[in-house]
Amino acid sequence: MTGLPAAQACLLYFDDERPAAERLAAASGLALRPVQRHRFPDGELKLTLPVDGAGQLPVRAVLLRSLYQPNDKLVELLLAARAARALGVRHLTLVAPYLAYMRQDIAFHPGEAVSQRIVGPFLASLFDAVVTVDPHLHRVATLPEAVPAAQAVVVSGAPLLADWIVQQRPGALLVGPDGESAQWVAQAAQRHGLQHAVCTKERHGDRSVTIALPPLDVRGRAVVLLDDMASTGHTLAQATRLLLQAGAASVDVAVTHALIAPDALTALHEAGVGCFWSTDCVAHASNAVAMAPALAEALAQVAAALE
Repeated sequence: MTGLPAAQACLLYFDDERPAAERLAAASGLALRPVQRHRFPDGELKLTLPVDGAGQLPVRAVLLRSLYQPNDKLVELLLAARAARALGVRHLTLVAPYLAYMRQDIAFHPGEAVSQRIVGPFLASLFDAVVTVDPHLHRVATLPEAVPAAQAVVVSGAPLLADWIVQQRPGALLVGPDGESAQWVAQAAQRHGLQHAVCTKERHGDRSVTIALPPLDVRGRAVVLLDDMASTGHTLAQATRLLLQAGAASVDVAVTHALIAPDALTALHEAGVGCFWSTDCVAHASNAVAMAPALAEALAQVAAALE
């Protein structure tokens, strides 16, 4: 969709994400406009979009919604996107710093719903562009395959996490807890010339994994485990114990998406993790790295494609 007027786009957001919206607005120059929510006693939602005096929205709009704990939020996206179209929006971008339902890209057992193949096209049907950070993709290699929107843009948190790590642990050894983390560990290490390696993992169930350390000497080294997300923390805890047993001086953790509950975080520290750092893609007490500047750059790329 090209040839849209260069009028100022607005940034739509929900009240529970106001701090993140303010950071993105400051970085991107977009005008903030809140979406009002009302929940009826039976759980249904009513949304009111922030229209102008003529009852319209700008022809270009960006909607911020990080899809952690996503189920209600997916309904919000459906209502908000369809309403925005009816109110004059011709190009609508979703900024979802965390993108839900990307884990399952095949049916592991007969009858399973392949959530990625359902949620990805659903989002593509609502939005012209989708911007996200480090989507959790496995057998599907690229975001456009999972979310077939006209524009599907991936921002990586790994380089910014690397910037933070070298400030906190100069010369750290970066270790990925499993093969899936290799891409992020390599990006972060390359940015500052850090040594890096990846563990191997055999999964026996949601809460049962076996970890093997890579063949390198970690004695006396400051090690940082780096991955795209932490949820239960079991893999990270096991890797931490093995690293400390192998002589690592310290083990910290850095992740893009902190999906980890307080009790799981406590268990990580009990396993020997020193510091736990994350980006602000998911609001969490561990947030140390702001993604707004990188997301603003991605939005500038989306806008440039429309000129």
